[in-house]
Amino acid sequence: MLTVGDKFPSFDLTAVKGGAEGLGGPGKSFTQISNESDPGQWKVVFFWPKDFTFICPTEIAAFGKLSGEFADRDTVCYGVSTDSEFVHLNWRIHNDDLRDLPIPMLADVKRELSSALGVLDKDAGVPLRATFIVDPAGVIQHVGINGLNVGRNPQETLRILDALQTDELCACNWTKGEDALKPQELFEKAA
Repeated sequence: MLTVGDKFPSFDLTAVKGGAEGLGGPGKSFTQISNESDPGQWKVVFFWPKDFTFICPTEIAAFGKLSGEFADRDTVCYGVSTDSEFVHLNWRIHNDDLRDLPIPMLADVKRELSSALGVLDKDAGVPLRATFIVDPAGVIQHVGINGLNVGRNPQETLRILDALQTDELCACNWTKGEDALKPQELFEKAA
């Protein structure tokens, strides 16, 4: 599995567009998204196992609700599964929580990106609940992996992004607006 410090792999996937554009129907709802899309932006790339399941829409909708917060931090979110763009579109149309989803849903039908990242479940052959934070240079700065039966916390992903963007030492449970650790001050207090 790729991890912190590794270059995020190249990819070029068909996606259902985020927002109202994504509900325009086949031919209007789809776009290509690649590792070259959204240059200069941080990227949060998160995977889910399958469309039309139970835990997945709760996570996807939660990332969607935070999309404005991510955008305020010069960050785009891409959701990915191995389902096709047609399945993604159908799911968006028929799921109230996903209908207005502001983020694109990428279709990794050949499992190329999932395989390159090493996030496919060995038994089920679908992506684990993997989350990657990638800096504007395309380098992975954070990886989180959950099993198939446990949802993740998109608010925690946002907190980690905030900490990474400070480029400072951030303590446990640090949140945006708090002071970062200053090692020199800690040493002076101890002396």
